[in-house]
Amino acid sequence: MALEITDATFEETVLKSDKPVMVDFWAAWCGPCRMVGPIIDEISQEYEGKAVVGKVDVDANQEFAAKYGVRNIPTVLVFQNGEVVGRQVGVAPKNAYAEAIDALL
Repeated sequence: MALEITDATFEETVLKSDKPVMVDFWAAWCGPCRMVGPIIDEISQEYEGKAVVGKVDVDANQEFAAKYGVRNIPTVLVFQNGEVVGRQVGVAPKNAYAEAIDALL
């Protein structure tokens, strides 16, 4: 399962990570988010130890969603060294997410 990231843990988990980080900004009521969720969970298992893969519930945690301009969900951001290096808005095939991490490894 992907890591649950909150506004309180975002800086430590995402911005200070020494590994690439993929963050899925989602909400429980969002249909497309429910399509992306299982893909993100699979990616988190496949890249365990190589990358950090997590989810931010935008209803409960709005600070970083606002900071990074997340206006539509699902939005998946990829971070390296605390900087956004990739953005996928909407549903994409699993290989699109895997390739985003592979490019950083």
